[in-house]
Amino acid sequence: MEKGKETILVPHDFTIVGDYALENALVISQAMENKLIVVHIVHKESEIEAAEAKCKEITEAFFKEHFVKPHFIVREGSIFHDIAEIAAEVNANLVVMGTHGVKGVQKLTGSHALKVIVHSQVPFIIVQGPPQKKKFEKVVFPIDFRSENKEKNTWVSYLAKYYQTKFYFLKQDVKDKSFRTKVQANTKFARKYFDSKNIDYEIHTAPGKKKFSKETIDFAKQVDADLILIMTTRDISLADFALGANEQQTIANEEKIPVMCVNPNPELRRSGGFSATGG
Repeated sequence: MEKGKETILVPHDFTIVGDYALENALVISQAMENKLIVVHIVHKESEIEAAEAKCKEITEAFFKEHFVKPHFIVREGSIFHDIAEIAAEVNANLVVMGTHGVKGVQKLTGSHALKVIVHSQVPFIIVQGPPQKKKFEKVVFPIDFRSENKEKNTWVSYLAKYYQTKFYFLKQDVKDKSFRTKVQANTKFARKYFDSKNIDYEIHTAPGKKKFSKETIDFAKQVDADLILIMTTRDISLADFALGANEQQTIANEEKIPVMCVNPNPELRRSGGFSATGG
C-alpha cells in the first residue's frame, strides 16, 4: 500500500447501517491507526446546512461513547460518483460502508452499494450490522476463473499486516475444461504468493451444486469467517445491476458477514500483469 494513506472513509445515510459502518470502522482503525471521516451526500445545496448539523450530532455522540471524534464532509451530488471522488481526495486507503434493503435514490441498498463500489479504486468493506469481533482472523478467499482474481493478493498483505489472519481458499468447481484450467492457475498463483509471505491458508473446493456466490457464503458460515474478500467484475454492466450481479448477492448476504470488495485496476492490465511474489 502507498505510504501516507491513513484515512478510513465512512459513508453515512443517517440510518442505523451508517452507525454500524462507523462502529466497524472504529474497530478497524484501532488496529491500523487510521483516522475516520464521515461523508454524507445530499441531493441539493439547500440540504447541506441541515446535513452538517446532523453529522456534527453523530460525530459528537460518537466521541462521547468512544473518545474518538471523526471528521465529516457533506457534499451535494450522487453517492454513485462522489464517494469515490472524496475517497481519492482525502487519500483514503479504505471505505467502510453499511448496506440495507431500504429503497430510495440515495439509500445504500445491495445494488446501490455495488454501484458505489465499482466507481472507486479504494477497497470497500461492506457491513450489515455492528462489529462482532475485534479482528479479521478468518477470511474466505474465493477463487474463480477470472484473471483479475490475482489482484486480491495485494490486499492479503494489507490484512495480514494488522491481523494474524488465516485465509480459506474456496475454489470454484467448474465443468468447462478451459475454465477449470484457469481456476487451477489462479490457485497456483495465490499459493505461491501466500507461501512467499508466510501467510497461513487452507484450500477447499466448492461443491458446484449452487451459484458460486451462494456456496461462498455457505462456506464462510461453515468456517465462522470474519470477512469475505472478493473482486468485482471488470466492466460490470447495467444489465448486471438489474439482474443481480454475483457481487451484489455476496455483499447483501443473509448471514451478514462483512465483505471486502476490490475493484480491478486497469493500470495493472495495461502494464502487463502480476508478480506472484510482489505486492
